Amino acid sequence: MAVKEHINEYFNGQSFMILCALALIVATAVALLMGVQPVQVGSTGLLFSLKGSLLEAGALSAAINVLCLFVMGGIMMALNKVFSYIRSVTHLFVSAFFLLQLAHPAGLVSFNVGTLLGLVTVMLILPLFASYQDRHCQRNIFLVFAAISAGSMFHYGFLVLIPAFLLGFINMGVFNLKGLLAMLFGLITPFWITLGMGIARPADFVLPHIDVVWNLTGQSVVGLMHLLALLIAVTGVVLAVMNLMTIMNYRMQTRVYNAFMVFALVIAVISLCVDFGNVAVYLTLLCIMVAVQIAHTHTLRTSPFRYLLMLLLIAGCLGFYAANLLYP
Repeated sequence: MAVKEHINEYFNGQSFMILCALALIVATAVALLMGVQPVQVGSTGLLFSLKGSLLEAGALSAAINVLCLFVMGGIMMALNKVFSYIRSVTHLFVSAFFLLQLAHPAGLVSFNVGTLLGLVTVMLILPLFASYQDRHCQRNIFLVFAAISAGSMFHYGFLVLIPAFLLGFINMGVFNLKGLLAMLFGLITPFWITLGMGIARPADFVLPHIDVVWNLTGQSVVGLMHLLALLIAVTGVVLAVMNLMTIMNYRMQTRVYNAFMVFALVIAVISLCVDFGNVAVYLTLLCIMVAVQIAHTHTLRTSPFRYLLMLLLIAGCLGFYAANLLYP
């Protein structure tokens, strides 16, 4: 029994997180050496076009990408210290995030839209959580939706954050008429400035083209990345349902914070289905939210065998990493 609990505590600890971070660095280097190509995704923004890889694939682009993943992990840890959305002392949600990212080497070799979307999301969680029951948080609402609107000008993937953060602010108990106006002004202002300064013209406005999953069944577009995304999505939904009853017994503030994580998870899963041809755009966002559910599952259970979930996660992620290198 003592050995099993020691293993469980090791997975919770900082040492395992550092090991996962080092594994992520090594995995990125090996993927570069093996010539893994970055995934190509739809590049259409509402006004401008943004390449799937924001920087050309190479050592610098990969280093920036991994650094951004580390920054995301650091921000999520800092948020947990301040807001305690995971009540136990654990680093597991960061470790799990790094492992899930490791399973997709094509997303490691270049700084890409998916990483940028994930980074923006975790940065915007701070003003969201800080707004809890603050009726004078219109500046935070404006900031969040202005950032989302600005991102959507370059890639339509940012639009999926609108319903997630809208539900988040409503659940925080702060969304009144002033909040609605702040949201609308936040969404309009970046376009107003861009069009008003002549940086873009109304004729440049382009509606996104998406490839829904039911229109792609049986086509060659379905590959390892899509299988990985579907497995991660199913795992996240199953774990969220398992954790729900326990989290419902938390105090209101903690429940509200975790409700946003579930909102974002569900919307990321829906986005995968609605825009199945561009799974890579939403994969990092999905991994963040699923990692939180993995940490909840591990810390809420008292079974000495709960470490088996982490062993399965490690084996699965390493298996997908190896499969992507062997069968690009």
